[in-house]
Amino acid sequence: MEIIIGLLIIAIGAFCQSSCYVPINKIKDWSWESYWIIQGVFAWLVLPFLGALLAVPTGESLFGLFASAPSSSFWMTILFGVLWGVGGLTFGLSMRYLGVALGQSIALGTCAGLGTIMGPVLLNIFFPELDALKSLTFTVLLGVIVTLTGIAIIGVAGSMKSASLSEEEKKTAVKDFNFPKGLAIALLAGFMSGCFNVGLEFGKDINFGELTNPMFRTLPATFLVTLGGFVTNAIYCFYQNQKNKTWGDYKKGNVWGNNLLFCLLAGALWYSQFFGLSLGRSFFEAGGTMDVLSFCILMALNVVFSNVWGIILKEWKGCSKKTIAVLLCGIVVLVFSCFLPQLIG
Repeated sequence: MEIIIGLLIIAIGAFCQSSCYVPINKIKDWSWESYWIIQGVFAWLVLPFLGALLAVPTGESLFGLFASAPSSSFWMTILFGVLWGVGGLTFGLSMRYLGVALGQSIALGTCAGLGTIMGPVLLNIFFPELDALKSLTFTVLLGVIVTLTGIAIIGVAGSMKSASLSEEEKKTAVKDFNFPKGLAIALLAGFMSGCFNVGLEFGKDINFGELTNPMFRTLPATFLVTLGGFVTNAIYCFYQNQKNKTWGDYKKGNVWGNNLLFCLLAGALWYSQFFGLSLGRSFFEAGGTMDVLSFCILMALNVVFSNVWGIILKEWKGCSKKTIAVLLCGIVVLVFSCFLPQLIG
């Protein structure tokens, strides 16, 4: 029963993340780089910081925790956050060229598989004494393979969509639809986004141990990863502000109230996935198969709900019944992958 509760919490976070791009459509008179960094202030700084405070017991300090953490773990966690930030930037481009459903499916699928595997592998390289590779059991690897199979099936549906629709129909569903270009960007986004889980692996011991509520134990590391990602995004967005001469966006006082509200909402929905991941993992056995696969499960559920939104937003309108059937098959495989560890465990 506890595993079901944990999965439900992670699923709620995944649904929120998959919905985070809906409020962005309500933002007015701001360029992409302007609203992206403002929502990032909430998604990657303010809310993760507040979340991390929940892991601090009475009489202790979050900054004291960071100061006492091993410098190698602290800086590696931030470094992989910086690398994850590159994935976040290209992630947005993947949806520009593929749409919410297909863009998130390919990017998050790649992120799910590589993020789960890269963490223990890189941790083993830097800290071989931890024997991190032992977490990559047969069940874990099988779960990753099934997840990637589901993503591949959805990718086939996307390829079928690209081949069956006219250019006019493609542009109607997704304005800048470009499958080859979008596929390359989505794969890059997925690879770099997988660094998020690597950062969590390096920072998993940055907490107060038994003094920290298990539900909030990973939140200090989550804040360090998003902090690194914020740096990457801020540099790029401010560069774009300078290049495109869009600094004036921040002076448009008449839209600040509306835009700030929807940036906050978008940021809160995005952060919900990792807040939910932290809460959900507390219901799994520490170091067990479900715990190791939790990031992969989160990404798989993100893909499921992003495709639900893709259907709602009519991104698959005009596709044949066969294409839709392949899409639904991929979604079923992804849902199945979430329960696979328990079925064979």
